Amino acid sequence: MTICAISTPSGIGGIAVVRISGPDAIVTCDRIFRPYKPSHILEVRPTHTLTFGKIIHPETEEVLDEVVVSLFRAPQSYTGEDIVEISCHGSLYIQQELLHLLTHFCGVRMAEGGEFTRRAFANGRIDLSQAEAVADLIASQNVAAHRLAYSQMKGCISRKLDALHDQLLRLSSLLELELDFSEEDVEFADRKELLDLARQIDAEIIRLSDSFRTGQAIRNGIPVAIIGETNVGKSTLLNNLLGDERAIVSDVHGTTRDVIEDTILLDGQLVRFIDTAGIRETCDQVENMGIERTYQRLQRAQIVLWLIDGTLLANGSSTDNCLQEAINVYHRFEPYLNDQQLILVINKIDLLSSDQLDSNLPLFLKELGEIIPQSLNLSYATISAKHNLGLDSLREVLVRSIRLPQQTQGDVILTNQRHYDAMREAHAALQHVIDGLQLHFSGDLIAEDLHAVIDALNSVLGRSITSQDTLNNIFKNFCVGK
Repeated sequence: MTICAISTPSGIGGIAVVRISGPDAIVTCDRIFRPYKPSHILEVRPTHTLTFGKIIHPETEEVLDEVVVSLFRAPQSYTGEDIVEISCHGSLYIQQELLHLLTHFCGVRMAEGGEFTRRAFANGRIDLSQAEAVADLIASQNVAAHRLAYSQMKGCISRKLDALHDQLLRLSSLLELELDFSEEDVEFADRKELLDLARQIDAEIIRLSDSFRTGQAIRNGIPVAIIGETNVGKSTLLNNLLGDERAIVSDVHGTTRDVIEDTILLDGQLVRFIDTAGIRETCDQVENMGIERTYQRLQRAQIVLWLIDGTLLANGSSTDNCLQEAINVYHRFEPYLNDQQLILVINKIDLLSSDQLDSNLPLFLKELGEIIPQSLNLSYATISAKHNLGLDSLREVLVRSIRLPQQTQGDVILTNQRHYDAMREAHAALQHVIDGLQLHFSGDLIAEDLHAVIDALNSVLGRSITSQDTLNNIFKNFCVGK
């Protein structure tokens, strides 16, 4: 059936684009479109042409608007069907009246979210990974996310998986030939060669799986966890970094009991700050749940901002005061660290004299550095979150701590949870293949696991997905008109 929808953002703008796709798209549009040149009726116009004219009510002949119509004939269109795109003025009345004419007088149905892209997938114009990349491209908020989504939309994942698919088919073919000679007790294929090939394929699948963490950081923002004891200034710092009152600030301990997240662009990179519950011993069950979530987010963070109350440096030696407090907090969250970048943030420096800061801070950093492993790449910044002091220096330290690989449009980096899950399934099945080859299992047993690997990779591209529920779930969050 022919469908239609507004493809530009909702609201008033200079122009709006109404897209029509389906077998009757051209005939339908001719019912309400009058070209200024009578010979330019859409039915005889070639594909990929623009035609200027008027939208007219099919019964009253009243003119609605002057428009430009873009024509794309099947199969050379986004959906693989005939497509007509009407560029009209951005008045809400014009947009809604145009949809009314199409749906009430021309028999066209309103499109569902993502239905144009779903038709492109169903008609073989794109595979499923490319369809998902369309949504990522629309949602991209920085240059890295845009570059990655565009690369995937143009088929970089498809080409990589096609190459792996060809290698798996070669492996499968050699095993099938071996089965043909099984009654004669002939091992047709060189098992060592098959084992080397399987390991080579597995190494590439593992590399793709490992890229998912980077892909998530690019797509959703580099996760930066803000941790520390209660009332140390975490929420104030979050609000100032975001330029918005996202978190409640209070002198009462334990105010933040849940995780608060928001993103900003920092030197062209999308950074996702995560304000967490203060780390302390407490009998409050709800607060303990918040602290447990702190540890969960800490494990998934790439960068950790560890806030310390700088006023502790004002009283006596750093070893007796600030260092002991820091060691106590560090021992609580240390089990949840892996390879994060750790940035020590000394807060409330407005309450310290310059002499106190100059004399106690170097000793404190030296002694703490002897406790914290070098693998955490400890760096530091001094700030006053309350008075916005030192935040520019902290941002510079953050930018230097961001570790994302240099990226080109040809890089294959997974950003989609579904793709990652499929890679893990493929890896698990391929491990059975490798074990079977090493233990000299019969070819029919190995072939069964090999087919599971192929099915897992094909599911990324949509080649082995038959469930409409699965496809509905993939396309449900697409915007209407795309």
